Amino acid sequence: MMIKIKYAFAFLIIVLGLTVSCKKDDNGPDVIPPHDRGEEAIKAQAEIEEFLETHFYNYEEFDTPPLDFDYKIKFGVIADSNATKTPLIEQVSFKEVRDRIDTDVTYKMYYLKVREGEGDSPHFSDAITTNYNGLLFNLESFDSSVVPANLDLTQTVVGFGEAFVEFKGASSIVSNPDGTLSFEGYGIGAVFIPSGLGYYQYPPGNTDIEAYGQIIFTFQLFDAEVLDHDGDGIPSYMEDLNNNSNVNDDNTDGDGASNYADADDDGDGRLTENEIVVNEDGSITFPDKDGDGVVDYLDKDN
Repeated sequence: MMIKIKYAFAFLIIVLGLTVSCKKDDNGPDVIPPHDRGEEAIKAQAEIEEFLETHFYNYEEFDTPPLDFDYKIKFGVIADSNATKTPLIEQVSFKEVRDRIDTDVTYKMYYLKVREGEGDSPHFSDAITTNYNGLLFNLESFDSSVVPANLDLTQTVVGFGEAFVEFKGASSIVSNPDGTLSFEGYGIGAVFIPSGLGYYQYPPGNTDIEAYGQIIFTFQLFDAEVLDHDGDGIPSYMEDLNNNSNVNDDNTDGDGASNYADADDDGDGRLTENEIVVNEDGSITFPDKDGDGVVDYLDKDN
């Protein structure tokens, strides 16, 4: 099965929201403090599981694709003529994802893997090429891509990126004479995102997403590209020193810039790219000249 589509970049509203301070404005009312994240996690899981128990997806079309099938996931309510459909709860997988704000809170994040894909998996800090549709739990769309969009996963809500690392891109990408691209063997899935891994109390103002609302994304994953955000020779995913899939909390020199966005990670005045060795095969050697067990690019005293 191959899909042929026009490729372009698109602006997405799934980027991270701004953090708003909860302090009194001298010229306005107090800002309401956010809800307890642990309590919201329990509420979110209940709402998501209720949806999964009462809805199905168009699995029969994927089993026997019609000639004009677009290989996109569509949901429906299990009732009436659809009363015998298999509920999503019997078809989804889940992973545990820790809250970025309150690390004592862990979410059971469900995702539907219709097809894993046959290409490369993205890292949590890579760029992806994807078609997507953002849905409320009443199945109204709040955002979608008209053409495949190129997206930096470090700039999306947490649950979005956490889903894509479970999939793979296309096994084959062909540039056609008419300017389109053809993809074969790409990943297809959906993710059911609790508010704590989404927008929480600050959803985008140009949507119908409610504060603390759960959201869904269906998607097709076409391609993945490893990113090096600061151009220092170290891929961004390798700058996650504490291995928590979050590049924003690794800051060796404490200068306010996380390592993945800092060209001099240890603040010694020597650029990181001059303290590592990129080999011909693309692998990286990390010298430790003073032998103290701390590699040079993270050692201000070497």
